[in-house]
Amino acid sequence: MQDKNVVEVNYHRTGRSTNTNELGMREMQARVYQHRNSQYLLVKAPPASGKSRALMFVALDKLANQGIKKVIVAVPERSIGRSFKNTALVKYGFYEDWKVEPQYDLTLPGGDKSKVQKLVDFLNSAEDKILICTHATLRFAYEKVADDHAFDNTMVAIDEFHHVSSNDSSVLGTALKNIMHNSSAHIMAMTGSYFRGDSEPILSPEDEQLFDKVTYTYYEQLDGYQYLKSFGIDYKFYQGSYLDALPDAIDTTKKTIIHIPSVNSSESTKDKYNEVDAIFDAIGTLVDRDDKTGIYTIKSKQTGKLLKVADLVNEDGREKVQEYLRNISSADDLDIIVALNMAKEGFDWPWAQQALTIGYRHSLTEIVQIIGRVTRDSSNKTHAQFTNMIEQPDAKDDAVQYAVNQILKAITASLLMEQVLAPEIHLKRRRHPSDQPNGDADILIKGLKEPTTKRAQSIIENDLPDLKAAILQDQDVKNGIAANVDAEVMNKELIPKVVMTRYPDLSNDEVDQVSQYVVADTVLRHAKVDSSVDQEGNTNEFLKMADKFINVNDLDINLIESINPFQRAYDVMSQNIDSDTLRIIERSIDAKKYDFSDEELMQLYMNAKVFVEKTGRKPDKNSNNEEEVRMAYALAKLSDMRARRNENR
Repeated sequence: MQDKNVVEVNYHRTGRSTNTNELGMREMQARVYQHRNSQYLLVKAPPASGKSRALMFVALDKLANQGIKKVIVAVPERSIGRSFKNTALVKYGFYEDWKVEPQYDLTLPGGDKSKVQKLVDFLNSAEDKILICTHATLRFAYEKVADDHAFDNTMVAIDEFHHVSSNDSSVLGTALKNIMHNSSAHIMAMTGSYFRGDSEPILSPEDEQLFDKVTYTYYEQLDGYQYLKSFGIDYKFYQGSYLDALPDAIDTTKKTIIHIPSVNSSESTKDKYNEVDAIFDAIGTLVDRDDKTGIYTIKSKQTGKLLKVADLVNEDGREKVQEYLRNISSADDLDIIVALNMAKEGFDWPWAQQALTIGYRHSLTEIVQIIGRVTRDSSNKTHAQFTNMIEQPDAKDDAVQYAVNQILKAITASLLMEQVLAPEIHLKRRRHPSDQPNGDADILIKGLKEPTTKRAQSIIENDLPDLKAAILQDQDVKNGIAANVDAEVMNKELIPKVVMTRYPDLSNDEVDQVSQYVVADTVLRHAKVDSSVDQEGNTNEFLKMADKFINVNDLDINLIESINPFQRAYDVMSQNIDSDTLRIIERSIDAKKYDFSDEELMQLYMNAKVFVEKTGRKPDKNSNNEEEVRMAYALAKLSDMRARRNENR
């Protein structure tokens, strides 16, 4: 088990993200409002940063000053519609309140068919201004609208934009594209995710470039809180059933959301109701259940305290529980939530201190949403925690490769989250030893290639989180991490290959520039900062990168590229997986390096025997001699085949 968090970020409690200006806007909302005249606007900001109200400010300005006649706000599910209910803005400094007529709040209970017709009628109405609906209602209504021009002079706002995909099966994604190209509509898209999604992009690259982007980072949000001082990501590795390991992982002194694994996942017992019962037993002794609210009282094994626990897994009585959760008003009202797919979006429990999640979540967006549940600012906490319970493979298990792959996905996801949880950095080329950074976020690097085209510059400035996600989801990269390949292979071969695949329009020079930025940005974000004072009283800052301490003023791209940017992922894995399992993984990866025919395998085996007789050693896969490398990988292939035969006996 890890003694320290894999990711630990500290904050300064400046209050900037929660304070408001003369118009009643928080820092993030004011930043968005500066772009209120943009026809297409994409806002990336964390949960609880105030995206809903930011939309209200922009929409009201478009209605009042930009010739927009109607506003449609689409949310992924009905419960999120509450975020856009009538809101008083004038008393805080704005010139108009947000008002939605009840008949045009289509997230309220009612028949879906009538809601679709109401949206169509709304588009044809001359007077009505604001409508709230679900993504599904907008999708079905779009199919009934004869002409895209029906959306002329309309603002379409898509909340939780990561739910939309540009693939052919996404009607909403297609609708959005058509509305953009065939009408005068304004589009505002909002997401709490810093990744497009894990497979399909929301917009084509061409359409995405039409959007002005406003990003408000997790770091800005959390650094500007009043109470929260730190956030951590950690892993608890277990063997066997997670239910056996759970008592050691649960800390009942913290307000906790427990996310049990999907029924289809390998971690699941396939009986979610029994899992809830086992979790209750791990927490303590059941005292009673409130028939009115559905909330359980459990006496904690750890402290003896009476805890209020909400079960969002069981369908029976869930409505009562959800109603209770919507109305809680103090930290004492709730202690633990057990959830399956709930409590990720459209749910606000600011007192939550820890998310304990069993099993790897396949979506980075989902991880962002889960983390967002515990990173609200609240007077009851100074630290927020995301802990992921991950199954540790057994070397005797046939599925060891799959299990290690899952571990790597989980660990690399945490490194990606560090991208948005840590402060922004801006990499610039150091041209002269006397050059000084212009701001605190600037880092000067000798020899860093500067982007020579607007395309490369745009990718570096806007796409690095997405690009890193693509890199860490690439199978060859994951295999490289598991095999602990050297830095040159990772930085000069595997990463550029992904960049080239993702952006086939880039020239070789552009690929090199983008790849270099990815490597440098990743290495430096994971570096630990230290400082020392010399005899003359000067403060020198050092960065610990892998096992090297480097003076900030001596940063050189050659030095940075000598470091594997994902070394930490391997280190975490190797600390928690035994050496036999690691050897099996490396053997398995090596076995897939070349696709040898049976004849080639036999010939290379014979050649390897001769090689050993002559040199007194086995062929080395890191040799500069290609034939020796092929012999080494052929032997690995044969070893893997032999081991698999033995496993199947």
